[in-house]
Amino acid sequence: MIKLLKYAQRAVYSLLFFTVLLTGSSFRKVYGQEKLNVALAGLSHDHVNLIMNDYSKGLVHIIGIAESNKDLIEKFKKRAKLPDSIFYNTLDDLLKHKKPDAVLAFNAIEDHLSVVETAAPYHVSVMVEKPLAVSVKHAERMIQLAKQYNIHLLTNYETTWYASNQELYQKIKKDQSIGHIRKMVAHDGHKGPKEIGVSKEFLAWLTDPVKNGGGAVIDFGCYGANLMTWMMDGKAPLSVTAVLKQIKKDVYPKVDDDATILLEYPDATGIIEASWNWPFNIKDFEVFGQTGYLQAVDPGNVRSREHNRDTYQTTQPAALAPSASGYLGYLSAVLKGQINPANDLSSTENNLIVVKILEAAKESAKKGQKVYLK
Repeated sequence: MIKLLKYAQRAVYSLLFFTVLLTGSSFRKVYGQEKLNVALAGLSHDHVNLIMNDYSKGLVHIIGIAESNKDLIEKFKKRAKLPDSIFYNTLDDLLKHKKPDAVLAFNAIEDHLSVVETAAPYHVSVMVEKPLAVSVKHAERMIQLAKQYNIHLLTNYETTWYASNQELYQKIKKDQSIGHIRKMVAHDGHKGPKEIGVSKEFLAWLTDPVKNGGGAVIDFGCYGANLMTWMMDGKAPLSVTAVLKQIKKDVYPKVDDDATILLEYPDATGIIEASWNWPFNIKDFEVFGQTGYLQAVDPGNVRSREHNRDTYQTTQPAALAPSASGYLGYLSAVLKGQINPANDLSSTENNLIVVKILEAAKESAKKGQKVYLK
């Protein structure tokens, strides 16, 4: 009887052990299936380091990379231990052999159009790094292709995933805690791309007026335009007035390195301060309402003051859901139909207006006058 009990006990333990192994294997399989299979168009944008970090952590599958620069290929093969088999000379060749969930563009802004022109006929969605395009003409063509082939076209901004910015939107638009918006101010920039040591491949096109569309006005002006368009419910400003300066002409001889952009709305004003001349890195956003003030100081801090208080209060917003806290989670949710991106910070609706604002800012600075948006 004792032997029989011991045998039964061993059998139960064996069954439990097998079940744990099977269950663990199943969870790994399910988790693995939830990872995105992405292709990269280009490696010259330094933001590519973010997805390489995610790849190294096992958070995403990179199944193809379109890049012709041999130095960049060797650099990332070594750094991320990428196999030779995933590299292709062109995006078209890549998409003939692989079917990614989406293409992520890490190339010059001027080349965003060609990425969409290539990916759309394959019915593959595209996410580009900010801003959407170098011109309104390019942006409109990209959006037309996205609609024609029924794909998603998204724009990735670092500030989209700031819990502080999401907290401001909640308090202002949903809770209506400071009344109607009267003034918005965005400060974005750093000491300068050369000064902070970006890669030579990135610097080459970032300081090219054709490849990048401009200097600081494009690189950092887009952040404020994106957030302000969001806060104004997707409405474009009535007019744009801008001053662009070349403070460091010897360093950036071809493009502006400082931009101040004034956006005029029917009942509010937006001020975008974008620069490669800040004494430190900065991405903050201030909103003044009828009855209060809110500032997204950095990703994790919100500063506020009510009209009847003499002091400011600083709080930490709650952590965001995975679909709102990073580009991979958001992209996955959009592709699965869990999120409708219309009028979101990453949407074509918002980002077409962003490109219109930036194009008008360049025109305003060139002509020395206010430019009215059509």
